[in-house]
Amino acid sequence: MEFVPRHKQRSKYDWVNISFQNTRVGKARCLIDGDTITIYSINIFPEFQGRGYGSFVVGKLKEVYSGLTADRVRPTARSFWLKQGFVDAGDGNYVYVNKQIK
Repeated sequence: MEFVPRHKQRSKYDWVNISFQNTRVGKARCLIDGDTITIYSINIFPEFQGRGYGSFVVGKLKEVYSGLTADRVRPTARSFWLKQGFVDAGDGNYVYVNKQIK
């Protein structure tokens, strides 16, 4: 995983390049605010989907941030976020509070 902060790319988002064995397999669009992160999308390229890369990224983010929010989760992605330990915030977002980091 490689973080590309917004100030380095003239973007209003922080990006995460997702690679495995020197091959880029996807990207994530986020906003980092201190020890919290809002995840707007995780995009694993089609030829690499179903191999656990999305779960890997979320696991790594949990190691770093105390609070994680999955923004406006689509109905088709709800089960993914629930499997990652997130809970429905009731507003379309799913949240995870990392009690080990706090």
